Amino acid sequence: MTVQILLIVLGVLLILIGIAGTIIPALPGVPVVYLGMVLVAWGDDFSHIGWPTLTILGVLTVIAVVVDLIASILGAKRVGASGWALFGAAVGTVVGLFFGIIGLLLGPFVGAVLGELIAGSNLQRSTVVGVGAWIGFLLGTVARIGLCFAMLGVFAAGFIF
Repeated sequence: MTVQILLIVLGVLLILIGIAGTIIPALPGVPVVYLGMVLVAWGDDFSHIGWPTLTILGVLTVIAVVVDLIASILGAKRVGASGWALFGAAVGTVVGLFFGIIGLLLGPFVGAVLGELIAGSNLQRSTVVGVGAWIGFLLGTVARIGLCFAMLGVFAAGFIF
């Protein structure tokens, strides 16, 4: 009984940390949510959440990760970003974590602009690339959050029905 409670508590903690990770881009939010769900299901002896539901949740996890990556890359690539701009957007995202919500919002933009400037573009072109990277980051975040909440809905339905 103690191991079951430990699994459920750890699973719930991972779900909460994962939800935070859907907003904070440096954390692998959706996979952490999935891992938490597996632990809760295991702690419940898979009596409410079985492998069919966990498979659906796993597929949603993979979709969320792929959509997030594609959205971020396509946002910058759509406006013709260089490799330096993509690298800059990634670095800007990580550095932005240390500056709170403003850093999270501006980090990808500033990083992409600086990366594009390093690649030799002018300020106007670099700004366009920065906006493209920021829009891709924003769309990826929205998709990731939406899929995470869909997973929570499927998980909750498994306990209700």
